[in-house]
Amino acid sequence: MLRITLPVGRELADGDPDGGPGRDGSGTAEPRSDFLAAEEPLGIRVDGTALTLTMRTPGDDLELAAGFLVSEAIVHSPADIAGIKLCDGTSCGHGDHHGMGNIADVTLAPGVTAAPGARRNFMTTSACGVCGKASIEDICILPDRALATDPARFAPTVLALLPDRLRDAQRVFSRTGGLHAAGLFTGDGELIIVREDVGRHNAVDKVVGWALLNDRLPLAGCILLVSGRASFPRRPHWPSTWPRKRGSPWSASCVARR
Repeated sequence: MLRITLPVGRELADGDPDGGPGRDGSGTAEPRSDFLAAEEPLGIRVDGTALTLTMRTPGDDLELAAGFLVSEAIVHSPADIAGIKLCDGTSCGHGDHHGMGNIADVTLAPGVTAAPGARRNFMTTSACGVCGKASIEDICILPDRALATDPARFAPTVLALLPDRLRDAQRVFSRTGGLHAAGLFTGDGELIIVREDVGRHNAVDKVVGWALLNDRLPLAGCILLVSGRASFPRRPHWPSTWPRKRGSPWSASCVARR
């Protein structure tokens, strides 16, 4: 999260937006400090080979990397990852960072490999969860289990409470107004974990990575609530494959309310 100082115009006392920027009629602007949500690249390496480069909001980067590997069906349990660390560009021992950090370095367990289709051909932006995929087949990941294996049911009254609970837990959004969120809830509506990111699919992957690294998969009996629309780029990360791969049969989205 960045703090900046910008010149901000004020409204006129009569509220006329066309009369000029100064509330006192002077037509002047005055500086005001504000917070912006940061966005930086994160490289994900698997066994020394670059897998993808994604734009994300810094924070919970190891969870993001782990969740991305789950979403790509490369790993399925904590035992599939032998090691994961965030390289700082100086003390990690790699000679090709040129002093730059922002690289999540993952070592897979013996016998676990990344399929050729998992590699992204170019940078994944924070707005696109399927960018860099070479074919439709590469994004159609088969589920590990059927939805019917989890008989969980959620009362409509509980579902109606979740958007406000998610919003109350968005600490960075409350200061910047510029981030998406993904929250994991119990069947009773209790918030388990929330993650924020400028990319909606990244927020979901951070939740998934948290669950993987804490050995919480499958997430039976839980519901995932995400901000924003239920769009296709998030599908590889949640609605169709997320419940079936991670064991949570329910997902929902909420849009901004005026």
